[in-house]
Amino acid sequence: MTSDSDAAPSARERGEIKISCRNVWKVYGTDPGQFFNGKQEPDPATLADRIRAAEHIVAASDVSFDVQVGEIFVIMGLSGSGKSTMVRCLSRLVEPTAGEVLLDGEDLLKCSKQELIEIRRHKMGMVFQSFGLLPHLTVLENVAFPLKVQGVDKTKREARAREMVELVGLEGREMSFPRQLSGGQQQRVGIARSLAVEPELWFLDEPFSALDPLIRRQMQDEFLRLQRILNKTIVFITHDFLEALRLADRIVIMKDGAVVQIGTPADVVMRPASDYVSEFTQDVPRVRVLTVGDILEPAAADLEAGPSVRPDSTLEELMPAFGQGATRVAVTDDSGATVGQVTPQGVVQALASSLESEA
Repeated sequence: MTSDSDAAPSARERGEIKISCRNVWKVYGTDPGQFFNGKQEPDPATLADRIRAAEHIVAASDVSFDVQVGEIFVIMGLSGSGKSTMVRCLSRLVEPTAGEVLLDGEDLLKCSKQELIEIRRHKMGMVFQSFGLLPHLTVLENVAFPLKVQGVDKTKREARAREMVELVGLEGREMSFPRQLSGGQQQRVGIARSLAVEPELWFLDEPFSALDPLIRRQMQDEFLRLQRILNKTIVFITHDFLEALRLADRIVIMKDGAVVQIGTPADVVMRPASDYVSEFTQDVPRVRVLTVGDILEPAAADLEAGPSVRPDSTLEELMPAFGQGATRVAVTDDSGATVGQVTPQGVVQALASSLESEA
């Protein structure tokens, strides 16, 4: 019998790639293809300048990144930075002008229209800022609608829809119509609908931007809860840096259609690649960025039972344990095993080091 410790590592633990961009460009204008005829400039910035000089719009400029299986990959930037263009290029809702988009190693740009329809129906889920609910359908019917399009019989699709309604906390509202729901409830329906097809890849384009701050925070909590249960590969678009910090495994920051920096939240805040990135991060409290894993120490032999935290907990989440008088807090993994400890001294040293790096 194989023990948990002997179990094969998961796809995420192996760092497997789910979807990749390879030198993706999206250019709008009268003849965007003329710039990609095999004679283009070797330097992307020079090529982008030449395209703009020809009165074309560069919405995405030589964008490359990989998204790992089970990762929350956040694309962010100001309005017009190219972030929404990129998520639409990934799904081919917008056709890239040049480059490759690889899903499980297959170039989506080479797929036929019918092949692409099948991939979207069975492998992709999408949630956008506008909820897009069908007003004449009930909650249950809205959630079941993608399965109806797939040709799933009524009994099976309604059973699956009920599971998704329960998953997002809307049990009892199955027969309600969208107009009878709050904004947060409507977005939950949109999330449930996108999950009904059991997608391998989940795209969310500023899904919480239209919500009030309190409801937005609640939906972020709900999103993280769902991810712990489902472990989806997620591409999440936002212009809100605090939202990105809260949700992301990694962040890519875009400006003028180009990638400026890719890294973990801590990387981006502690080691900004440019003044542009620094402007995003200058007001971010470091206790919201640094994690327990960043200051982890070996567990002492006499570490007593008491409060514990996960390695991915932020220092902000850690503080209440010290507020209760603890001098050492155990760090435990998903199985409950102790993997180290953190101390108030370690927190102070980490914060001091972050301030020194800014000086």
